[in-house]
Amino acid sequence: MANIQSAEKQRRQAEKAKERNRAGKSKLKTQLKKARAGVDSGEKPQEVLSEVFSAIDKAARKKIIRKNTADRYKSRLAAAVKRKAS
Repeated sequence: MANIQSAEKQRRQAEKAKERNRAGKSKLKTQLKKARAGVDSGEKPQEVLSEVFSAIDKAARKKIIRKNTADRYKSRLAAAVKRKAS
C-alpha cells in the first residue's frame, strides 16, 4: 500500500488505464476475428478492410497496440484478401 499521496494517485490512474487498454484490446481482437471471418466467407473485402483498418489505426493512435503491430495486422489482412481474390 502506498504511503505517499502522489503514489496512491498514480496507482489509481494506472488501474483506470489498464481497464481502458484491456477493453480496447478486446474490442480490437473481436473486430480482427470478424474481419478474418468476413474475408474467409467472401464478404465485400474492401468494405471489411476499411472498417478494420480504421479500428487498427485508432488502437495504434491510442497506444493500445504498437505501430508496427498495427502495420503487421493490416499487412496480413490485406494479403489474405489478395489470396482469396486470386
